[in-house]
Amino acid sequence: MKRFLPANATACYGFLFILGTLMSVGRDGNAAEALHSNPNFIVILSDDMGYSDIGCYGGEIQTPNLDQIASQGIRFAQFYNTARCCPTRASLLTGLYPHQAGIGHMMDDRGLPGYQGNLNSQCRTIAEMLKPAGYSSYAVGKWHVTRHAGEEGPKHNWPLQRGFDRFYGTIHGAGSFFDPSSLVRDNKMISPFADKEYKPKTYYYTDAISDHAVRYIEEHKKEQPDKPFFLYVAYTAAHWPMHALPEDIQKYRGIYNEGYDSIRARRLQKGSELGLMDIKQGLAPAAKDWTKVQDREWEIACMEVYAAMVDRMDQGIGKIRTQLERSGLSENTVILYLQDNGGCAEAMGRTGNAKHPNILRPSSPTLPVMKPTDFAAAGSVPDQTRDGYPVRMGKNAMPGTADTYVAYGEGWANVSNTPFREYKHWVHEGGISTPLIAYWPKGISRPGSIAREPGHLIDVAATLVDLAGADYPKDAKPLEGVSLRPIFEGKSIAREAIYWEHEGNRAVRAGKWKLVAKHGKAWELYDIENDRIESKDLAMEQLGKVAELKALYEAYANRANVAPWPLPK
Repeated sequence: MKRFLPANATACYGFLFILGTLMSVGRDGNAAEALHSNPNFIVILSDDMGYSDIGCYGGEIQTPNLDQIASQGIRFAQFYNTARCCPTRASLLTGLYPHQAGIGHMMDDRGLPGYQGNLNSQCRTIAEMLKPAGYSSYAVGKWHVTRHAGEEGPKHNWPLQRGFDRFYGTIHGAGSFFDPSSLVRDNKMISPFADKEYKPKTYYYTDAISDHAVRYIEEHKKEQPDKPFFLYVAYTAAHWPMHALPEDIQKYRGIYNEGYDSIRARRLQKGSELGLMDIKQGLAPAAKDWTKVQDREWEIACMEVYAAMVDRMDQGIGKIRTQLERSGLSENTVILYLQDNGGCAEAMGRTGNAKHPNILRPSSPTLPVMKPTDFAAAGSVPDQTRDGYPVRMGKNAMPGTADTYVAYGEGWANVSNTPFREYKHWVHEGGISTPLIAYWPKGISRPGSIAREPGHLIDVAATLVDLAGADYPKDAKPLEGVSLRPIFEGKSIAREAIYWEHEGNRAVRAGKWKLVAKHGKAWELYDIENDRIESKDLAMEQLGKVAELKALYEAYANRANVAPWPLPK
C-alpha cells in the first residue's frame, strides 16, 4: 500500500533528510560535498618508477603521504601497466588496450590502426566519459598521447579537445625539470619564465604540477561547489634526467653508499614484512656487480637524486591532500596512485656525445643567455640552460643540476624493480608491475588492506565510470577493463585474462599463469603465485597450458590491432 503524508509532514521529512545528509558528510562537515553524492576522482600517475620505490611497497625513499593514504586505503599487490610511458597513458585515459586507442608504440605514425601515435576517434578519455555525468575535469603534468606537440598544432588530441576543462603541463614526453619543453596552459604554449600566473622563487616542474593541481581543486571548490570533479595528475618524476632540488638531495646523502645488493635485500625484507613480496621466492638475478662499478661517487649520486625526485613528488601529493581537506572534499574523493612502467634501464646521458660532451661545468656561461619569453628547446634534450651553460652528459656531469642530463642506469633500475626481472620496455614482471594505492574514506570497507587479485590500467576508467554512474558512449569501442568497486567493498572480481604487447615483447596472464616472451624469443610459462620473480620456466612441462594461453593471446592480438614487430617505417 502506498503511504501518503500531509504537506507539512512531507516538508518535515524533507528537512530531516537534508539535515541528515549534511550531518553524514563526515569529519570535514562540508555542506557543499553533500549536495552531490558522486565521488570526486584524483588519478596520480608517476613516471619511470619501480614496484618497490615508495615506502609502503618496500622502499627506503621517504614517501609519508603515499604511505598514509595506503594505510587508510587499499594496496594492490598485483596491478599492471603496459611497460612504456605513452601506451600506458593511452590505456589509462581510455580504458582500452593501447593499440585499440591508436598508441601501440610511441609518438610516430607507422600507417597502421594500432600505431598512429595519436589517440584515435574510436576511443574516449575519462574526461569525455564523465562530462555527461556532470563532472568537471582538470589535467596537470605530462600528456604524451599525441605526436603534435608544437604550438602550431594540430591540437585535436590536446587535453582541452579531449574533454578536460583546464590543463597545465607538457604535451611532449620528457625534458628538463627546471625548464620543460612544450609547456602549455590550456591551449597556449608558455615559457615558465614569462608566466604571469605562476612565479615561484625557483621553477621546478614537479612543484609546478603539484601547485596547479592544488589551484584547480581550490578554484573548483569556489566556482563549482555543487559539481564533482576528475583531476588527472601526471608527474614526470622520476623520469630522466636526474634533476632535483639541493635540499631534497641532501636528505639522501650516504643512503646508497653500500650499492645495489644491500638495498635490494633490504627492500625484499621490508616488502615481505608488508605482505607485498615473498621472501622465500628470493630475488631475480642482479643486473650489475657493485664491486666492479667505477666512478662510484657519480653512480651513488644518480640514485640520491632519483630518491630526491620521488621525495619531492610525495611532498606535492601531500599538498594536494591538504587542499582536499581544507576544501572539505576528502571523505568523498577517490585517490588512485600508480606508475606508468617499471624502473628504466635506459642509458640516456650516461656517456657524453658531440652535442652534450663529458666535460666539467665551465666557470662561466659559454652560450647566449635565453630571454624569459624564449621557449625551451623542443624535444627531450635541451642544448643549454637558460643562463647560457651547455647541457652536459657523462660521468663528469654530477646529476641534479639543470646543466646535466643523465639517467640513473640499469643497476639502480634493477633495485627499483625489486624483486622482479627486467625493466621498462619488457613485459616480464619488472617492466609492468606497479603499485596501485586506492584511497576513498567514504567507500573502502577495509582500510589498510591488500588486494591480491591481478588488475590492469584498463580497470581505472571502468571503475570511475561505474562509481560516477556515467553512461559509457555507445559510439566508442567497448571498455576492456572491469570495475574495481567490488574490491573496494571487500569482494572479488572475475576476468578471463590480461594482455600485453610492446616492441614484440608479449604476455598473457590468466589466473596464476603467465605466458611471456621477449621479441623473437620462445614463450616462457610461469606460475606467478609461487614464482613471481619468473625464475622457473614451466613451458616444456605444461605444453597444454602454453597452447591454451597462446590461443588467448593470438585472439587478443587479432582484435586489438597488434601488428608483428618490427613495424614498417
